Amino acid sequence: MISKRLNSFKFAIKGLIDLFKNTPNAKIHLIMAIAVVICGFIFNISITEWCLCILSIGFVITAEALNTALEYLVDLVSPDFNPLAGKAKDVAAAAVLVAAICAATVGTIVFLPKGWITFMNFIN
Repeated sequence: MISKRLNSFKFAIKGLIDLFKNTPNAKIHLIMAIAVVICGFIFNISITEWCLCILSIGFVITAEALNTALEYLVDLVSPDFNPLAGKAKDVAAAAVLVAAICAATVGTIVFLPKGWITFMNFIN
């Protein structure tokens, strides 16, 4: 029983490695997530702001992983061009776009005021 659970973690980690190794947009999301974490420490964001940032990062990475999984599956079942397969991929990509826009909005709300205050203190 425990070995089956451990194997499920191994498969999940294998999937994460594949995601970040083979999906260029996932690499961009990972770099942005690292930048958000660094900025979080630099600007000493609150626990609530940390929670919002972590949820946003998770939302985007999850959307990208689901998009990639759907693309793999569509390519498997429909190797030839099919308009419905294209629509499925487009809608999955749209989900990632919505997640990224939401995350960018959270980042703007959290970090823009802190950056502005830091900038104003710097020039004064």
